Amino acid sequence: MLIEGINVIAQTGIDEVQMQDIAAEEKKLWKKKGKLISKIELTLDGEEIIIKTTELSHITRTRRITGYLSTEDRFNDAKLAELHDRVVTA
Repeated sequence: MLIEGINVIAQTGIDEVQMQDIAAEEKKLWKKKGKLISKIELTLDGEEIIIKTTELSHITRTRRITGYLSTEDRFNDAKLAELHDRVVTA
């Protein structure tokens, strides 16, 4: 179920109002940390609801040019030229 843009997966026995409340609270807590949520899994353990939250993370490609690790957006013209001149071998 999609609640507030978050994929919420819940076990049978957890009603929709509880799911919405938990999703809103988790979103608030994670926003304070500057993070986004991709998924919340809710499971029942007796009377307790166990919450497992997964962060939405973006994968960044890091390259090594002339001995330095960086992302392409930070390369100067010489490093970009070296990147484009590289020959891929098998």
